[in-house]
Amino acid sequence: MGLLSKKDSKLILDPLADDNPITIQVLGICSALAITAELKASIVMAISVLFVLGIGNVVISLMRNIIPSKIRIIVQLVVVAALVIIVDLVLKAFAYELSKTLSVFVGLIITNCIIMGRFEAFALANSPWRSFLDGIGNAAGYGVILIIVGFFRELLGSGTLLGFPVLGNPIPGELSGLYALGYENNGFMLLSPMALIVVGIIIWIQRSRNKALIED
Repeated sequence: MGLLSKKDSKLILDPLADDNPITIQVLGICSALAITAELKASIVMAISVLFVLGIGNVVISLMRNIIPSKIRIIVQLVVVAALVIIVDLVLKAFAYELSKTLSVFVGLIITNCIIMGRFEAFALANSPWRSFLDGIGNAAGYGVILIIVGFFRELLGSGTLLGFPVLGNPIPGELSGLYALGYENNGFMLLSPMALIVVGIIIWIQRSRNKALIED
């Protein structure tokens, strides 16, 4: 038997596709709308949630037998808040400009429905190893959607990826690439409603590919 059993593998693979926390469970939508105008911000948020949910699930699982039921939500909030503070401090130390871009949304990881939901529904009832896999899987599923949305919003809205121009030079008099052919950036892609539309398109593609999701 390998490191991961078939049952354990599903904890990672299912959230990436047919049990995705954003497109299927419809959780974590706020950050998907708010911080995906730039691919870099989407990647950093995805990594931040991966850290918080992966480590947080393990901590809650280790403490599951000693947490009084009446205060379990408070304990969960304390754990996730401590991890978010670590993320915030690291960002301010090594990526200050990006930390300002993400600003309040890093703090809102504390109330992310995906994180609190996995603490409550999985980590409190499973071993640390399986809880870790569940956290990594759900955070990865969340992150994949953020990165896809961020990719298309920045590409079509700004003509760049990670801040680097990829469609050419849009400056009048120095037009190059697609801009020389008459292409113009779609400013609507930088607005939050367009993030919802992109997520909707992803959901449509996903459900078209898997008819079972339509029946559910």
